[in-house]
Amino acid sequence: MDGAFVQAIKLLISLDKETYFIAGTSLRFALSSTLLSAIISLPIGVLLGLSNFRGRRSIIAVLNTLMAMPTVVIGLFVYSLISRQGSLGYLGLLFNPPAIIIGQTVLAFPIIASMVNTSIGRLDGNLRETLVTLGAGRTRIFFTILWEARFSLVTALLAGFGRVIGEVGVSMMLGGNIRWWTRTITTTISLETSKGQFELALALGIVLMVIAFIVNFITHWTVKHES
Repeated sequence: MDGAFVQAIKLLISLDKETYFIAGTSLRFALSSTLLSAIISLPIGVLLGLSNFRGRRSIIAVLNTLMAMPTVVIGLFVYSLISRQGSLGYLGLLFNPPAIIIGQTVLAFPIIASMVNTSIGRLDGNLRETLVTLGAGRTRIFFTILWEARFSLVTALLAGFGRVIGEVGVSMMLGGNIRWWTRTITTTISLETSKGQFELALALGIVLMVIAFIVNFITHWTVKHES
C-alpha cells in the first residue's frame, strides 16, 4: 500500500494526463450542475423565505425530504426519464455528460433552495417593506435581498457543490463511467479499488481531499464574515 501511495504522488507530480482529465471532468460537471441548480433554486428559495402562502410548509417539507434522498434514487429517477423507454429518451442523453449534469442538478437543488430559504428568513423583516416604500421594483428587491444575504448564499452554493463533487451513484448510473468521456473522480476510485489497482484511486482521492479542504475553507471564511 505504501508503494501505491508513492505511485499516486508520482501521478500527481508528473501531471499524469488521465488523472487530471478525470479531475477536470468532475469539476466541470460539478460546477455546471451547481450553476444550473442555483439558477432554479435561488428564486424559489427567496420566494419561500419572503412569502407566507398556502402550501409553503409542504414545499419546505418536500425539499427537506429530497435533501436526504440517496443519490442512487435520484439517479434511478433521472435514468427512467432519459433512457430509451423514458419520455426524454429521444434526446440521447444517457451515458453522456449532460445526463450527469442533470442528475447532479437535481441532487443539489433541494440543498441550495432550502439553505437560501433559511438565509432569507434570517434577514431583517422590514427590509422588503423598506424597499417597496422606496419604490424599488421586483427585480431590484430580488437582487438587493440576494446581496444582503450574499455570504449565506455562497455557503449554500458551496454546500450544493460539495454534495455533487463527492457523489458516485448519479455519475455511475447516468454516465456509465466511460473512460475519457464520463469518468469522474468518485466513479474512478470505485472502479480502480474494485480492480485492486490503488495508484490512480489514491491520486484522485488526494485531489478530492484538496477540493474538500478548499470548499471547507471558503465556507468557514464566509461564515466568519457573515457573523
